[in-house]
Amino acid sequence: MGRILAIDYGLKRTGLAVTDPDRIIATGLTTVRTHDLMDYLIQYTTNEKVDEFVIGLPMQMNNLPSETEPHIIGFIRKLALRFPNTKIHRTDERFTSVMAHQTMLDGGLKKKQRQNKALVDEISATIILQTFLNKPLL
Repeated sequence: MGRILAIDYGLKRTGLAVTDPDRIIATGLTTVRTHDLMDYLIQYTTNEKVDEFVIGLPMQMNNLPSETEPHIIGFIRKLALRFPNTKIHRTDERFTSVMAHQTMLDGGLKKKQRQNKALVDEISATIILQTFLNKPLL
């Protein structure tokens, strides 16, 4: 069984998280420049078996998609073409940045560390993935 890789897509940076091979635990992987994202995924999947992608679905409080959604849809199209045998899921990512900041506070990170946007993106991707893993199977 392959890993599940989560993507917290951003216009500048993208946070990534991945499960262990048994798909039990979500762990932050890294943050990459969005411009380099596809190259990174190609390289990563060459070394690790990935069966599924989970991509955050950014929704506003009124349940309308956020302004980044058209960019994400474009990325998903490219991802599906490049990885045609890999399932792609979407998961609501509302409040993941807030939860990431809270996680950093709870973890005792200093103010300078909490201002690291790349770390926030990576933690957000981890939260997206853990949320997906916690969903009941239908």
